[in-house]
Amino acid sequence: MPIKRALISVYDKTGVVEFARDLVNLGVEIITTGGTSKALAQAGVPNLPVEEVTGFPEILDGRVKTLHPGVHAGILCRRDHQDDMQRLTELGIQPIDLVALNLYPFSRTAADPHASLEDVIEMIDIGGPAMLRSASKNYRWALPVCRPDMYGEIVQMLRNGDVAEDYRRNLAAIAFKHTSDYDRAVAAFLQGNPSSGFPDDLILYYHRQQELRYGENPHQRAAFYLPQRKKPFYRQLGGKELSFNNILDLEAAAGLAAEFEQLCVVLVKHTVPCGVAIDDDPVAAYRKAFATDTSSPYGGIVGLNRPLTAELAMELSGVFYEVIVAPGFEAGSLEILQKKKNLRLVELNPEWATSEEVRTAFGGLLVQSRDVIAPRIDGWKVATQRQPTESEWAALEFAWKVTRWAKSNAIVFAVADRTLGIGLGQTSRVDSVELAVARAKKYGVSLKDSVIGSDAFFPFPDGAEAAIKAGATAIIQPGGSVKDPDVIALCDQHGVAMVFTGERHFRH
Repeated sequence: MPIKRALISVYDKTGVVEFARDLVNLGVEIITTGGTSKALAQAGVPNLPVEEVTGFPEILDGRVKTLHPGVHAGILCRRDHQDDMQRLTELGIQPIDLVALNLYPFSRTAADPHASLEDVIEMIDIGGPAMLRSASKNYRWALPVCRPDMYGEIVQMLRNGDVAEDYRRNLAAIAFKHTSDYDRAVAAFLQGNPSSGFPDDLILYYHRQQELRYGENPHQRAAFYLPQRKKPFYRQLGGKELSFNNILDLEAAAGLAAEFEQLCVVLVKHTVPCGVAIDDDPVAAYRKAFATDTSSPYGGIVGLNRPLTAELAMELSGVFYEVIVAPGFEAGSLEILQKKKNLRLVELNPEWATSEEVRTAFGGLLVQSRDVIAPRIDGWKVATQRQPTESEWAALEFAWKVTRWAKSNAIVFAVADRTLGIGLGQTSRVDSVELAVARAKKYGVSLKDSVIGSDAFFPFPDGAEAAIKAGATAIIQPGGSVKDPDVIALCDQHGVAMVFTGERHFRH
């Protein structure tokens, strides 16, 4: 089916002048609206303003310009239906064979914190989706084009004769998906956030960021999706493609490092921390974190909350790691690390965190607000006779931040600047304590005068007793157990300080 008339109305004018000029050179008459007409006229491309087709001016500040039978009848008419073509002739309407348009940037405007409600409402496109849907319904006769990156391919097909029906049908599918995604974004904005924080209908609007090498295991297929309005959370600067597991590990490493204001180095394996430390010197921080467990970090992830220095890059190059993630890489660091061709180097977008977490279960979705640690001033209280010392307070806050990222049941032995032993993933809290103690002993780490953090309360005094026996002098935990009085009495008996946060941090 030859293309004789095309309607072009685009907000994103990327490539539109070249596209329109190519169509004109193929003998196509171009119909346009406001901004597109001006852009083509300035480039010397002949075009016919839409009001000359409809016989009606644009009104209401451009809200109504293409919503007219002169446009939609021209798009929707069936060329193989004699009655359709005869009716168009009677009404003086000519067919439109190609519709090229893209929609107002609603999502971008809605995400702009400076945009007013009126600004966002004006970005709800009416005529654009209507024309795209009309052309897509009638794709056999009216070619729908909504992506500038397809202009060149379409022009080449027209030069070769025509656009095949299967290609037309694919364009229609792309256009319907485009308008569907657009409508979902508008609906999500207008729906807003109810008082509970969770709407009756959850509208998710995600776009495939990349296909992954495989899922948790090589026989599983996987892909990574991001909200279409959200920028990619990372830029890969070296190494193999990221895997499903790599991305999960990246979030754990980057999330834990971000809990600290001071420079922090985190070592992660299978989404759980195996060493965490803070220090003004990145190499010193790394060495302290590595000393927690000198075996597990191999093949793991290194996460930082500061740009990676060349000195630390040299230190890291002597150990096998899968991924290094940081908010930046200083001069010289990339040259050192890129010599390890399989090592994935990831520069993290500082705005990666989301306000909600989504997981699947039974084919449905579990949605929750992101777990955030409340600062000490918000409800923490000392439950024992003895107050923590200044150094114990610093160590307790450090340990508490790490427990948030360790799998339940989580126990973290620490001092003010580093982890000493981590026990996690056990079905009994006392088992987690004993695991942390055993691992510290294995790697020659002393727990004398340490503190512990527990992500949830002690159901019995045995866990606290094992920690005290190992050398802990202070404990931080949520509290709330019926056995709290027994645990408090145990701590008072041994002169151990204990702080209740009133808030647990399970991580399943």
